[in-house]
Amino acid sequence: MRQFSYERATDAADAAARAAEVTGAKFIAGGTNLLDLMKLEIETPVHLIDVNGLGLDEITETDDGGLRIGTLVTNTALSADTRIRRDYGVLTRAIAAGASGQLRNKATTGGNLLQRTRCPYFYDTAQPCNKRAPGSGCAALTEGAFSRQLGVIGTSDACIATHPSDMAVAMRALDAVVETVTPTGMTRRIALEDFHRLPGDTPEDETALMPGELITHVTLPAPVGGTHAYHKVRDRASYAFALVSVALIRQPDGTGRVALGGVAPKPWRSTEADAELPNGASAVMARLLDGARPTEENAFKITLAERTLAAMLKEA
Repeated sequence: MRQFSYERATDAADAAARAAEVTGAKFIAGGTNLLDLMKLEIETPVHLIDVNGLGLDEITETDDGGLRIGTLVTNTALSADTRIRRDYGVLTRAIAAGASGQLRNKATTGGNLLQRTRCPYFYDTAQPCNKRAPGSGCAALTEGAFSRQLGVIGTSDACIATHPSDMAVAMRALDAVVETVTPTGMTRRIALEDFHRLPGDTPEDETALMPGELITHVTLPAPVGGTHAYHKVRDRASYAFALVSVALIRQPDGTGRVALGGVAPKPWRSTEADAELPNGASAVMARLLDGARPTEENAFKITLAERTLAAMLKEA
């Protein structure tokens, strides 16, 4: 791990201004992803700004009947909140499917959205990776590469890595909105749909955040009701990232929402695919995964996603 300086922030706007002022600065909260990346010298911040003292660790109700979640609310606290369990069950189920109890006790809401891919080539500094070292190439796209866990849609010739979050998939199904403070002290609201970027030619640009911008809250709209389910298919029963995950919100009339994880660089959902839900899993996936570009190793994910949703619909 390389040498770095450290400070504790006491004001969100000041923290954002400080992060923009110091080239190479990073925010740290739970540190469950950042510290691992620093040990591997994938992330090499010269300065860490500890935001744990900002008081952004509460869940409050909004005027329209939704919830406003502080960026420092831990995954454990979020999933256990009575209001989340009652009205946003898909979110509780998704969080419970992620990581381990110890990590969920430390991991924060904002940090979960910002965690970086678990692509094995991103983590191997001896391999080329456009996300880690722009312009170096994508080892996952070379002949004989291991791509079983990687993306089938929303990818590009520069990167086929997937976003690892379970929480974000459920939040996408719930139409969550990310609230931030910029280095100039202004606030922004970014729909989660627009928060994570597709790789295109610049896979290193993973989110819509500007340099120094700090997530302060995530807002959930008023509850939509219906049956909530989250199913994660993985290589082992726990502490593994999704091959495919499906977040489902289904109404009594058969309509609803579907979001996928483990298949794309961001939580994957489309309103056009949602509209096909009364017609069954095949119709949904035909629209949701239209344009998929799987590798030979991960083409099974398309069938797996359809069968997973079909089983969930049958159970619902």
